[in-house]
Amino acid sequence: MPCFLLTTAVGCLARQVFGNVRLKFPEEEDAFRLQVADPAWEETFATRDGFTIDGTAASHAQETTFHPREERHATEKAHLHSVDIERQSLTICEPETAVKSGYEQSQKVGDSRGNGDRIIIVGWYGNADPSNPINWPKWKKAFVYFTINFCSFVVYMASAIYTPSQTGVESAFGVTATVSSLGLGMFVLGYGVGPMLWSPLSEMPAVGRNAPYLATLAVFILISIPTALSNNIGTLLALRFLQGFFGSPVLSTGGASLSDISDSYTRSYALYSWAISSLAGPSIGTVISGFTVPVLGWRWSLWEILLTTSPAFLLLLFLPETSAPTILYRRAKRIRVLTGKDYYLAESEIGMAQITMVDRFYRSLIIPWRINLLDPSIMFTSIYCGIIYAIFYSMFEFFPLVYGNIYGMSPGQIGLVFLCNIVAVILAGIPYFAYIHCIVHRSLRDGGTIAPERRLFPAIFASILIPTGIFLFGWTSRLPIHWIVPTIGAVFATAGFIIILQSIFVYIALAYPRYAASLFGGNGFVKALVAFAGIVWSHPLYSKLGLADGMSLLGALCAACVSGIFILYYFGEKLRSLNRFAA
Repeated sequence: MPCFLLTTAVGCLARQVFGNVRLKFPEEEDAFRLQVADPAWEETFATRDGFTIDGTAASHAQETTFHPREERHATEKAHLHSVDIERQSLTICEPETAVKSGYEQSQKVGDSRGNGDRIIIVGWYGNADPSNPINWPKWKKAFVYFTINFCSFVVYMASAIYTPSQTGVESAFGVTATVSSLGLGMFVLGYGVGPMLWSPLSEMPAVGRNAPYLATLAVFILISIPTALSNNIGTLLALRFLQGFFGSPVLSTGGASLSDISDSYTRSYALYSWAISSLAGPSIGTVISGFTVPVLGWRWSLWEILLTTSPAFLLLLFLPETSAPTILYRRAKRIRVLTGKDYYLAESEIGMAQITMVDRFYRSLIIPWRINLLDPSIMFTSIYCGIIYAIFYSMFEFFPLVYGNIYGMSPGQIGLVFLCNIVAVILAGIPYFAYIHCIVHRSLRDGGTIAPERRLFPAIFASILIPTGIFLFGWTSRLPIHWIVPTIGAVFATAGFIIILQSIFVYIALAYPRYAASLFGGNGFVKALVAFAGIVWSHPLYSKLGLADGMSLLGALCAACVSGIFILYYFGEKLRSLNRFAA
């Protein structure tokens, strides 16, 4: 258990308060021996405070041996690759002429390519290094899966849990249905803007993934109190935007945390579990508040946000850091402190030393739009994802109009109908996993590769499923027809939504691996912006056109996107070749 706590917030706090008496990293153990894996480097340092560095050469750079030790300690042999910045196999210079001033000098080394300067790259202690997230035991990975999914679940829940309170907001503040719906829209807009700031921070090795999760969720919880006490519509909407903004880190990089601990065979399943949590959150939220708001008042749904997110914050306190660059960065810092030598650097330090904060925000704010403008395939994926999100969130406005006004259901019963979204995601996962297992994983096992466009194959069927479901929902939502029929249409549409989003997510990552993080941020912003518009247009669309014609318009829009998926599947590679940003 102490090892589990090492990289958690609780463990870091305990080390600050009590020192490293009980919570020790391998480098801090008395019997730890550090061995440089390069025969040209022969320098033996004296034992200092029980820490020994052995300069004898290792026979194999990748070999790792673990020796038993008396009592509870284990001896670990550390292998650090001695290479130059260009990864050339040249003579290693003396330590005194390599790196003399730590991190600042590492930038100088990076700028003087080919001049003979050398550094020692701190890496994993062999392929079986227990600190590597890929090698964590299953119970530890399960805790990460549960924590990330639960945090995503409750933050997404906070978006739609408000919708049963809209009638109460209209009465309390004397506003229209369109204005009250902004309580949902501003939250969605907030978590679309947030990743523009949080994503560049989480990519910094010195920050990692967990720090933004904890800091922002703490602010999210504090903001939830004045939100529930709001005494005017302006304050309520502004605080709802801030809730979405500070709740966004786990929504934007939660998938990255799951990818950190998953290999190429389990990553698709891990990300799909995250998708289930993301879509289940808003649906479960409407069920909870649908039964409590009529009894306890409209403010109660806002207090429920505080009650559900507080346990998530406690879980984050025990969440281990999953970012490999961050783990190695902190390891390099410990080795520098323990040895007094400044030439031990993590690879991430070298790559990031010349990247300023301005550069990071440039990649986050400018690069996505440049690629969208230069690559029509990426522009299409952004617009299509935006339309999908707009229709999904407009369901939280349409469902009360259909099942409340037409079928006479109570808010609690309407909330139960939203469970069809969870059913849709589970059912859609069956053929999707079959494709991953039989096609994708078989190709990986055979040593082959799959073009990014081939990963869009499930999206072809999903794109047809979406307009089918929307037409079925809009045309059958009338009293002579049982309510289960339009609900089946909603299941079809949601099943198509999740497959499209998953397929496009993978496509972007494979087509532009270098700019994937930036593109995900831009894609998320477009989704949130169009979803915000979808929430705002729901009531006017229903009032002006009626349900059947309004849903027909949305269905026709999605039907037009079917041709885009086919074009992307067959000609996407050619379109990418025209863009200089393509990987």
